[in-house]
Amino acid sequence: MTRRGKSGSGSTTKKRPSNPGTGKSQESPAVVGHGEVRSAKALPSRLLVVVAVLIVLAAAILGSRFLASRPIAAQLQPTIGAQSQPTLTSSAVATTYIGRQACGECHASEIRSWETSHHALAMQDATESTVHGDFNDAHFVYGDVTTTFHRTDDKFVVRTDGPDGALQDYEVKFTFGVSPLEQYLLELPGGRLQALTIAWDSRPKAEGGQRWFHLHPSETIKASDPLHWTGLQQNWNFECAGCHSTNLRRNYDPIGDAYKTSYSEINVSCESCHGPGSLHASWARKDAGWQALDATKGLAVSLDERRDVSWTLDPTTGNSARSAPRRTTREIETCAHCHSRRGPIWADVPADAPIGDGYRIALLDDNLYFPDGQIRDEVYEYGSFLQSRMFHAGVTCSDCHEPHSLKLRAPGNGVCAQCHAPEKYDVAAHHRHAPDSVGAQCVSCHMPTRTYMVVDPRRDHSMRIPRPDLSASLGTPNACHGCHADKSPQWAADQIKSWYGALNPGFQRFAEVLQAGSVGAPGAREQLLALANDVASPGIARASAVSRLDRVANPAERESLQRLLHDVDPLVRRAVAQAYAGAPPTVRLDVFPLLDDPIRDVRLEATQTLATLPAQSLSEEERPRRDKGIEEYIASQRSNADRPEAHHNIGLILMELGRAPEAEAEFKKALELDPNFVPAAVTLADLYRGLGRDAEAEPVLRKLLARSPSAAAAHLSLGLWLVRHGRHEASAEFRQAADLAPESAHFGYVYAVSVASAGDRAQAVGILRDLLRRHPYDRESLYAAASFARDLGHQEEALGYATRLAQLEPDDPDIQRFLSQIQQ
Repeated sequence: MTRRGKSGSGSTTKKRPSNPGTGKSQESPAVVGHGEVRSAKALPSRLLVVVAVLIVLAAAILGSRFLASRPIAAQLQPTIGAQSQPTLTSSAVATTYIGRQACGECHASEIRSWETSHHALAMQDATESTVHGDFNDAHFVYGDVTTTFHRTDDKFVVRTDGPDGALQDYEVKFTFGVSPLEQYLLELPGGRLQALTIAWDSRPKAEGGQRWFHLHPSETIKASDPLHWTGLQQNWNFECAGCHSTNLRRNYDPIGDAYKTSYSEINVSCESCHGPGSLHASWARKDAGWQALDATKGLAVSLDERRDVSWTLDPTTGNSARSAPRRTTREIETCAHCHSRRGPIWADVPADAPIGDGYRIALLDDNLYFPDGQIRDEVYEYGSFLQSRMFHAGVTCSDCHEPHSLKLRAPGNGVCAQCHAPEKYDVAAHHRHAPDSVGAQCVSCHMPTRTYMVVDPRRDHSMRIPRPDLSASLGTPNACHGCHADKSPQWAADQIKSWYGALNPGFQRFAEVLQAGSVGAPGAREQLLALANDVASPGIARASAVSRLDRVANPAERESLQRLLHDVDPLVRRAVAQAYAGAPPTVRLDVFPLLDDPIRDVRLEATQTLATLPAQSLSEEERPRRDKGIEEYIASQRSNADRPEAHHNIGLILMELGRAPEAEAEFKKALELDPNFVPAAVTLADLYRGLGRDAEAEPVLRKLLARSPSAAAAHLSLGLWLVRHGRHEASAEFRQAADLAPESAHFGYVYAVSVASAGDRAQAVGILRDLLRRHPYDRESLYAAASFARDLGHQEEALGYATRLAQLEPDDPDIQRFLSQIQQ
């Protein structure tokens, strides 16, 4: 889909999830599932086959957490009007949006700087001066569809495949973005604007531009696919509008399934960053009562972190220090509302509220970032900048970027030279490249680019020291390879060592720990907790370490996590609340204080962890607090009622509260909004199983698979249904799931167990051998492989698997007994 964190620079391509069956939405409210499953590793081998297949559905679906934390900005349709809707400021004084014309009466120079910025050009009416694509009967072929761009009178018209796949004419309503690409918004019924996924490359022809291109060139996306331009993921109202216009109100009507979207200004204007300006204007005019506003000048957001601050160069280090610590992150969080990977969690928050009150910020998850924190998927700048030494030194966005024109404060290396002595760093002795070459630019080594939307390179804002040694050991990117693609990472690492001697690990020193946590390597849990408690490390990395803990394994871990419940960083507190999700009820009570956390995002996570606690386990004082949390959680999801993820989330909570009819209605609503939404179909099928209505589950799953045959989780769920009904086709479904999602060790494990349960343990061991080559530390696969190999008389192989398992779980008495049995 298209969506852009940098308002105006072009929308951003929405990626299809690597495994369409996981339900990990890419740009939507956070989708979270719950469920506790008895681990296969604790089961006697004679019960493994019987039980594992029957419990796998809950492990695959309810035990996973679906996170979609991506910003908004791409395509949908509004009923647009210049409305000035009142907003409550933190002081509870009503204020309204007044528009940039009013601002310009006093701030003319700022308006002039802004007028040519990408913020000003974020979204524009389609006119002769704003549409630069070739509409002179140009043709573009994608799959078996030929799209034509032409003009009718003074209108720009696209003839392309509509929702039913038939060719139809659509008028271009708006230009979306400007450089390096333009997208065009087309109108569909229900107040929807949709972003056409054939975009115009606005770069000069010499750079490969001035052409039509598709944002998904390696796929053939047809009508009914969520990534088709008519689909849910290309909807401007939800996905894009909030970051391309000012004072956006989605105004979705869930009953009529229609939008009356409005904004006060079509683009990213003054009040997008400064908040509604009526009180500031009143103060400036000295209206009656203006004295009461004097302390803040009536500003909704005080972006004053740089005021009266200077940077002093230390000649011994060549680096500068801030004259006073940065005590807030208001400016950075204001930018992060759009320049971050996040999902909306509340419809309307005060302009000066913490970002966690309105959005769920993504952590350094494997599908978004590389283990060292470098950008992988479209994550924009905030999550990267939080990792940087610059952020921790007190740098703000406007130290480097002029906030109105959006230009750098100085050209070339000059922006870095504001704080870093050029006589030390802008010399060949430091960068080891020819002066004025690409390699001599600070950003080439410390802020390398990654290209999104086919033509849009974005710089990594973690500002790191190149680590080709990590590329050699972990497969992470490195800046050297950008120019020296014919050389190996080891060559680059050796070259750096020859230049500088001892390795400088840089500020971000968590790569190996996060990677160990992701694969479940021996000793990973201890390393993750050590990183989580290291306050010198970036908070987002510490939170990401906690998020890789799948349980509270022992009293020592619990003690460590209890300390982190009070951490200063809300991302850490949120991650801790999530880590408790599978703990016994008495342990989960540790999270109770977070129901009163000052940050909404943390409260919502704590609510999910505590929602399933039996009412009798709570005191009379605790029950209403938990119930209030559930109300807030459901209200959060209702604010995204136009998204299937939100209805799925509500359904999960209701299902766990025993409100099955309401849960069923929510899952069905999710599938009504998006018939391809895998989690809703799979969870609905499991709900039917639990209600004794299992016969109703099969058509739900088969209907979804007819539309989305690559949905791995649906194949897994259908396989389980077939097992329950004694059907021999189950193994084929499990194989499909495993083949479609090779990144899921669990799916492969289930397939192996199904083969073994059919009597072929030799083939099952073969499947597990291959699986363990890709996932060497998967606990349940190691247990199954050891059990099956032992039964086949392959004692040495069984012992190898069991020994590895015991090394991974040294404190688990069941595993140690299992190892002893095999040794005997």
